[in-house]
Amino acid sequence: MTVIAKVAVILDAFTAEDRGVGFAELQRRTGLAKATLHRLTGELVAARLLERVDGRFHLSGHLFALGMRASVERGLIEVATPFLEDLYERTHETVHLGLREGAEVVYVAKIGGHRQARAPSRLGGRMPLHATAIGKALLAFAPAALRAEVLDAPLARLAPRTVTSAAILRRQLDEAVRTGVAFEAEESAVGIVCVGAPVLDGHDVAVAAVSVAGPATRFDPRRHAAAVKAAAAGVTATLARREALLDQSSV
Repeated sequence: MTVIAKVAVILDAFTAEDRGVGFAELQRRTGLAKATLHRLTGELVAARLLERVDGRFHLSGHLFALGMRASVERGLIEVATPFLEDLYERTHETVHLGLREGAEVVYVAKIGGHRQARAPSRLGGRMPLHATAIGKALLAFAPAALRAEVLDAPLARLAPRTVTSAAILRRQLDEAVRTGVAFEAEESAVGIVCVGAPVLDGHDVAVAAVSVAGPATRFDPRRHAAAVKAAAAGVTATLARREALLDQSSV
């Protein structure tokens, strides 16, 4: 591998759940030679891309700042935040904004109050598309080739009620296309239910999705489906207006 590829392997080895990773664990995750990993982690610390605290490595605040400069994600979060806040005020449950990366959803925003459910989602974390409402919303409105790829591959089980049947998932996706919302019933974790809706581009392809998750004991996702769908539609319309203004200014 090139040096850049090795650096990418190191940075990708960190997960959203990590609270610091020791050298031995980082070596296990990356598979890099000890001397190579020692040299590169030292250079990454010097470049402020990693931090080392009490012998454990962390992704740095500087790396976070660089990530926030990514134009697509920054613009999306700026547009979506007011709608996410309104949705939280309506539901007082955990609100998410997610993007699709391959066959996974990446959580780029999360709002939850003091009583938020212990959902498996983490800011910057990933989940399989088929196991979450937000992921199903992204998959239902994804390009046909990706949808077929996910349906043809084994569907990993995250919880006892995770949908692992391609036929059942296909029906759920078809229903999501028809209604504009997708649901999860304790499929990513026991006790968590969720409803999600896509943020669409001009070709009706999902560029992001919005969801609300809560505990099955008190949260009925179908009661809040209209609010989630309206929030996603608001983000869609605002992004479209912004894009139109940018197109006009470039003429």
